[in-house]
Parts: sequence; C-alpha cells; structure tokens
Amino acid sequence: MIRSIIIGVLAVALVGTGYWGYTEHQEKNAVLVRAENNYQRAFHDLSYHVDLLHDEIGSTLAMNSKERLSPSLAEVWRITSQAQDDLGQLPLGLMEFSETEEYLYKIGEFSYRNAIRDLEQEPLSDEEYETLQALYEQSGEIQGELRNVQSKVLKENLRWMDVELALASEEEPLDNGIINGFEIIDEKVGGFSEVDFGPGLAELTTSSEDIAERIANEEDISEQEAIQKAIDFMEQNNNYDLNNANITLSGEGLDYEAYSITIPDTQHGTNIVMDITKKGGHTVWMLNERDIDQQSISLNEASENAKAFLEKNGFGDMQLVDSKQYDNIGVFNFAGLMDNVRVYADSVVLEVALDEGDVIGYEGFAYIENHDEREAFEQEITREEAEERLNPNLEVMEHHLAIIQNQLEEEVLCHEFYGVINQDTFRIFINAENGREEHVEKLANAEPVYRGD
Repeated sequence: MIRSIIIGVLAVALVGTGYWGYTEHQEKNAVLVRAENNYQRAFHDLSYHVDLLHDEIGSTLAMNSKERLSPSLAEVWRITSQAQDDLGQLPLGLMEFSETEEYLYKIGEFSYRNAIRDLEQEPLSDEEYETLQALYEQSGEIQGELRNVQSKVLKENLRWMDVELALASEEEPLDNGIINGFEIIDEKVGGFSEVDFGPGLAELTTSSEDIAERIANEEDISEQEAIQKAIDFMEQNNNYDLNNANITLSGEGLDYEAYSITIPDTQHGTNIVMDITKKGGHTVWMLNERDIDQQSISLNEASENAKAFLEKNGFGDMQLVDSKQYDNIGVFNFAGLMDNVRVYADSVVLEVALDEGDVIGYEGFAYIENHDEREAFEQEITREEAEERLNPNLEVMEHHLAIIQNQLEEEVLCHEFYGVINQDTFRIFINAENGREEHVEKLANAEPVYRGD
C-alpha cells in the first residue's frame, strides 16, 4: 500500500516537473520571439529611415523656396535622430561601428544648425550646398549597402538573436552575414572623402501616443476576438495552424496595449506575426516571414492583389500612390480618396510576394491615427497658377489634388506635381489656397537589384 502511494506521489511529481519544464520552455520561446521581432522591426525601420534621409537631403537641393528650406533641414535632423535611435536598438554594442555613428551625428548637427538660422538673412553658401550634395551622394551609398544587408536577411532568413550570440562569444573571425554587412557599411563610411560640415565639426510620421489617444474610447477585445480578427484579416487558406497560434498582450515601449499574435504557416514552414490593438481590434502591422521564390507575376498584378486585399478588409476608396520592387517583393503605398482627392494621412503600406502573389506584409499606423470624416476643402489657386510657383528647371509630368499635413500639422489642400530635374524625379506640393510651396520630395529612381551577398 505504502509502495503504491509512493509511486503515485512520484508519478504526480514527475508529471508536475514535466509540465513546469514545458511551461518554462514555452515562456522562454515567447521571450526569444518577442526579442527577435523587436530587433527585426528596428532593423527594417533603420533601412526605411536611411531611405528617407537620402530622399530628404535630395529634396533640399531641389527647393526653390527659402521658407521651405529650413523645415526640410529640420526634417533631415529629425530623420537622422530616428536612424540613430533605430541603430541603438540593435545588438551591435559589442562591435566597432563608430564611423557610421559619428557620420549620422554630424549630419544631424549640420542640418539642425542650418535649420534654426534665418536663411532669409543668411542663405546657404555655395560651400554648404556642396556639403549637401556630398551628403546626398554618400547617404545613397549607405542606403545601397544597407539594402544589401536587408536583402540577405530576407533571402536567408537570418536572425538577430544569432548576431547577439556571435558578438557575445568573442570568437574570431566572426562569420555572420549581418555582422559582415554592417562592418562593410562602417568601412565605407570611414572611406568617405572628408565633408566640410562647417565650423565646429570635422512620411508624415505617427506615434504610439497619437494612436493611443485616437482609440482611447473604443471597446476592448478579448484574446479570442483578436485571433479571429487576425484570421479574418489575412488571406484565407488551409495552411495556418490555428491550434498552435501564440498570443501575448504587449505594451512595452508603446502608449497602447496590443495583442502580439504568431500563427504558424505550415505550407512554408514559417510564422505569420502581427499586432492588433486591444482597444478596437485594429491591425497595426503584419508580416509573413516566408522565403520568396522566383518571380512569377508582374508588379502590376501584385498591385491589383494588394488593392483587392484592402477592399476585402473594408478600407473603402484607396488609390495606389507609390510602388517599388525589392528582389521578388512588391511594396505598395496606398492613400485614401475623398471626392477624387488623395488624402495622404490615410495611408497604408503592403508587401506582396511576386512568386505566389499573396500579401506578406502590412503596416497601418498612419491609417489608424488619421482616418476620419473630413469637410471639403476650397481650391483658390488653379493648376496653372500653382505651376508658376515651381522651380523653372522642373519638367512637369503629372498632376493631382491632394490633402497633406503642413509643418503646423494642419491639413491643407495642395496641387501635387510630379516632375523631373536632370535624371531625378520629384514630387512637389503647392498650397491650393495661398500658392505656398508646402513640401518637396525626391522620389526613388528605378530600383537596382540588391545582391544580398
């Protein structure tokens, strides 16, 4: 009898230990997945902000209005700060990356110092314009190398947790695709010809605070409701392992709570990860981490798939305003429409795989923050009058009406012009009420193929 009791107690203890071990393993995996997702997000944000930095510096060179030059230089400073913040979130502390960090610091100091001075009384000198031109070319080189690293990460499904382990091991030489790529970037920056930064020195954005304020009065949803919304949001197929879906409530670093959901994709052997706000159940972002095979559909076909995806999810009138191709992935930016006028605040970004044509990425921060009913704007300046305010060297190719946010974060109706100066394409917004040059943006040229090796 006693023996039976002892065996029973041991059996219960064994089961309990096994359950505890399983629970610990699950919790450890959840922490690792969360850390990896944070690293991946910071890395892709860094790539995005370096893209913006290159384009914004190019925009300052195309401006015809001194009153717009100061805000543009301030924007360069802001984007540089964001890139520095992204860099600080990556596990690169144990490797030498001083050249790039110093370079970003100098760009920030140069742009801030010139943004706050009175350019009407003291315009930029020829030497300072030469500095801007050099920064434009050099930031383009960094952009290219960073895209190569990004391409390698996507092609080979590289993990940032492996970078952290490799750096911590202190083994030499370090054989890691991400580390090698960042070392190449730092060496390239160190090899730049010295830029004269002057004395003393050798897309519309959103915030979690704004989103939190916007959804504050909406109803909370449960975990089960969040999973159902995730299923409804994605394209339906039978390859999702819903029984092994993982969901956690996360609010670290944010002003709102969101459900972080991971759903296994059994067909591709990867995961679909996404964040859905607890209040209102809005999909903030989604990513399918699968490998992309050889391209089988065109960029135009992929854009139609992206548009159909938005219609299925009830986004209403949306218009494609920008498309790019990175390797075998199409990236599409859509803006809302109001009476055939583009509303850039109501924007979303989608990624479509060009092998199977499915949506593998979505980002909707701006749409969640800004989408609302708006009153109609009055147009006081005609297209012809607005065109007279443009840089005379600009060859106009396209025109639209659009609502954008000005520097005071007020929505204004603008004439949107696409035009060319030399080999570069620019998008310029002229206020349709007072004729002021509101915004100048350099658009990316045809994308080269980033080798990822």
